[in-house]
Amino acid sequence: MRRKFVYPAQMETQSFGSLEVNVRTDVGFVPIEGAEISIGYTGVPNSQIEVINTNVSGKTPTIELPAPPIEYSLEPSPEQPYAEYTCTVTTPGYEPVVVNGIQLLPERKALQDIEVIPVGNGVNAQQLNGESIVIGPHTLFFEYPPKIPEDEVKDIAETGEIVLREPVIPEFIIVHDGPPADASARNYWVRFKDYIKNVASSEIYATWPEATIQANTLSILSFTLNRVFTEWYRGKGQNFTITSSTAFDQKWIYGRNIYENISQVVDAIFVNYLARPNIIQPILTQYCDGRMVQCPGWMTLLQ
Repeated sequence: MRRKFVYPAQMETQSFGSLEVNVRTDVGFVPIEGAEISIGYTGVPNSQIEVINTNVSGKTPTIELPAPPIEYSLEPSPEQPYAEYTCTVTTPGYEPVVVNGIQLLPERKALQDIEVIPVGNGVNAQQLNGESIVIGPHTLFFEYPPKIPEDEVKDIAETGEIVLREPVIPEFIIVHDGPPADASARNYWVRFKDYIKNVASSEIYATWPEATIQANTLSILSFTLNRVFTEWYRGKGQNFTITSSTAFDQKWIYGRNIYENISQVVDAIFVNYLARPNIIQPILTQYCDGRMVQCPGWMTLLQ
């Protein structure tokens, strides 16, 4: 039987999305059975609405939770189109983890991976100085720095030595979590497909039609593979593949949830990219939302 909750403030709705949490160790990615997951509204203290446990595969049951009307994410709207939830993970022998701001869209399934480490093994990979993970706002509902224009096909001479003769899909890429010149920003090794799923979940809405999601995902793939192929940042003396800054690259948000339907699209098309005739190099497909940021001559996000 569906449980009905009243979401605070603007959330007077009978729309629902769903959430599945996956808990595993940070080393070896071993699933954690019996982890307790407490779910509440982000920003509302003592708002626990559900407590669930992981199974032998480290996964929770899929639960339905209130979300805004789907129209908010299909048409321009001043209303936030997603609900935000907080998950607190506790399990014997492991450090607790808190994830704030899980973004739940209506009629879609959100997937949240959470890694834990044994008690006494230092700082959790997903916690800095004991702080919780805070998922930043979606790019379509927040004004991040606009993309600095670049040539869509790079002059090889500009990037230093090129080690790739043709596009290759890497297993991992290194994401610099900040602008290129920010030496204090952390670098993260991220599986290529996981990176694409994260960016797509951060830059488009999972409620959009599948063909629209495919088109935008293809643009994200092409941009990423251009950075990989040209060794763009390594050619400038940096030790990473790409950044999380919207001014330079695409929005990757550490620790964020993805969406099941976006994940399926990425799994189906991740070996594809856009290119010009007789040019091996993937196109650096720069784009903007076309509303909060105008970009004449570029691609705009398709709804």
